[in-house]
Amino acid sequence: MIRHLVIAAACLTGAHAALAQDKAAPQNLAQADLAPVKIGVLNDRSGVYSDSTGEGAVIAARLALEDFKPAEHGLSVEIVSADHQNKPDIGAALTRQWYDRDGVDAVFDVPTSSVALAVNAITREKNKVFVNSGGGTPDLTGAQCTPNTVHWTYDTVALATSNGKAMLKRGGDTWFFLAADYAFGLALERDTRAVVLKNGGTVLGTVKTPFPTADFSSFLIQAQGSGAKVIGLANAGGDAANAIKQAHEFGIRESGQALAALLISSTDIHALGTTIAQGLTLTEAFYWDLNDQTRAFSERFAKRDGGRKPTAYQAGVYGGFLHYLKAVAALHSAKDGAAVVAKMKEMPTDDPLFGKGAIRADGRKIHDMYLFEVKTPSESKGEWDLYNVLAINPGKDVFRPLNEGGCPLVKG
Repeated sequence: MIRHLVIAAACLTGAHAALAQDKAAPQNLAQADLAPVKIGVLNDRSGVYSDSTGEGAVIAARLALEDFKPAEHGLSVEIVSADHQNKPDIGAALTRQWYDRDGVDAVFDVPTSSVALAVNAITREKNKVFVNSGGGTPDLTGAQCTPNTVHWTYDTVALATSNGKAMLKRGGDTWFFLAADYAFGLALERDTRAVVLKNGGTVLGTVKTPFPTADFSSFLIQAQGSGAKVIGLANAGGDAANAIKQAHEFGIRESGQALAALLISSTDIHALGTTIAQGLTLTEAFYWDLNDQTRAFSERFAKRDGGRKPTAYQAGVYGGFLHYLKAVAALHSAKDGAAVVAKMKEMPTDDPLFGKGAIRADGRKIHDMYLFEVKTPSESKGEWDLYNVLAINPGKDVFRPLNEGGCPLVKG
């Protein structure tokens, strides 16, 4: 415990904390007339999820702030950011510092489910707000749901339902899983396994992989030897990209086995290239090229992030940030976290990236999820032209039913 605290303290003061600040300064109103709001974007800024969340999530928050025009709504908003390094103890220490010393009112993003669960508990204890975009564990809206947390973009149940059913319809009725050995990977494997078994499929085996890891060769050999029609990758970020790249080198697809990327982002597919990733099926809540509104936002985003298009996680930060600010403006205060979240649930959601939606009593944000297939090199017409849309899955059909999660906030 002492060692963990020392590590956390060092990271709070060292370069890895990577704190950044943005202030939306009032133009025409006296500072005293504006309600102060301080928001922290906490994510991976140096590891396997840094491309898909990282600084891009901060950019998304800034864009939301600009679009909301907080001074016109009586608010003065400040953004800070930090790197949790995918470690729960560091994430917890940063969150406590933000809440106890730095006056932060809400935390956003937080990929890595083990870190997200730690932030979730501290946020309830301190009566702040946690809007999760990057973490996938459905426990945030299940047994560990709180009045202070909203789960915005996706979860492992939605991914499992969309991807699992799609692969089964294509004849993929035998599965072998590679599961990242931490909360997210284990939940994604568990939830996809349940979908496969419920719909008549068979699971031939599972191997737990270290998180993070660069070498998947021995695990892929086990999966290949199983003879399963589908190899389910219950991992994400750089881990998923490395597994796909090594599967390509082993000729797994050519031998007749299919890969199911159960969670992967557009930045990972872009890094792999369509030659390696072509034909992969995946599920996301957002893609930059869905419609005129997503394209317009993505063009603005790309100008600030070196030409990169936003991921679903970064889009989730934008949408959640906008809705949070609407709720704070309605209350003219960010100080009572549970009251802010209650207002967020009361108000219908509506933003240019996710459209109209709602937040349920358990904190689950409901919107459509998209089943994509990665284009072939000949189909792709540009650097970021990556996906074909196979299906649009209504949120009510893919997210876990409200009465099945075990959330104590749900009545009856």
